[in-house]
Amino acid sequence: MSASDDDSLKDTVEVTARDVSQRGVPAEPLPALGLDFGAASHTGLRRPNNEDHYAIVQRMRGRKILMTNVEMGGLALPEDDAWSMIVADGMGGGQSGEVASELVLRIGWELAGAAPFWVMKYNPRLIERIRAKIADYGRQIQQELRDLADADPRLAGMGTTWTCVYVMGSDAIIAHVGDSRACLFRDGALQKLTRDHTFAQAMQDLGVSEQQTAPYKHLLINSFGAHPEDVKIDVDHLPLEVGDRLLVCSDGLTDMVTDDDIAATLAQVGGAQAACDALIGRALHNGGKDNVTVIVADCRAV
Repeated sequence: MSASDDDSLKDTVEVTARDVSQRGVPAEPLPALGLDFGAASHTGLRRPNNEDHYAIVQRMRGRKILMTNVEMGGLALPEDDAWSMIVADGMGGGQSGEVASELVLRIGWELAGAAPFWVMKYNPRLIERIRAKIADYGRQIQQELRDLADADPRLAGMGTTWTCVYVMGSDAIIAHVGDSRACLFRDGALQKLTRDHTFAQAMQDLGVSEQQTAPYKHLLINSFGAHPEDVKIDVDHLPLEVGDRLLVCSDGLTDMVTDDDIAATLAQVGGAQAACDALIGRALHNGGKDNVTVIVADCRAV
């Protein structure tokens, strides 16, 4: 990527970064973790259609020596695995929100599949390259959504959130647009890993009370879609530990279930899929006013 390419990215996609880890970068790479997944999505009790989409994607890199005269004793060629967990919550009139959230996943798959550069192991020296690649993806996703909306008036005003957790080894990269959330459940406590891109959150950052900002809770100030504004992608790094639970969800969960109840459910319900089902059940029990989508990933030793 040339310097001029970097400049063009800054015009359309802004990437902000913060490290959400609670410790410094280890001197030696941490051991890889195994992940157990659960996922579910429900239309809810009030909506006619489901505008949420989700995906869990595994990427594998391996090597096989087919022929050699090198002594192979003691040589190991382990495979590398990485996983992406993505939730997109669409918005817009008619079916346009549903289209937007599906498209943002499909376009992302196509871009990632064609990419010559894919990080399978985290290294702090690569972080700027990771941010640049995420910015490039964001720019292309935004442009494709705009082009589709221009070509089809039925898609005018479509938009979507996009929250992605990419796990490699014992490290996670969190990339985020909108108000779908990624959270970490560790040692009995729930930690929010993303910041809502809403007018309410912006006002709270200026000192306005949560009660006063409640009417603006769902007013997004940053999302993918057909609007002309630029997109800001938050990019964070998180070291993971055995026993961690990762949660990625749409606001259909967090609007209906308190953080304390989410933490209690994650503490009490074993198994990633069972935890997903229990969280969606709680959202429906509390009214199910919106589509609700949940991904849970349990980190274990391998």
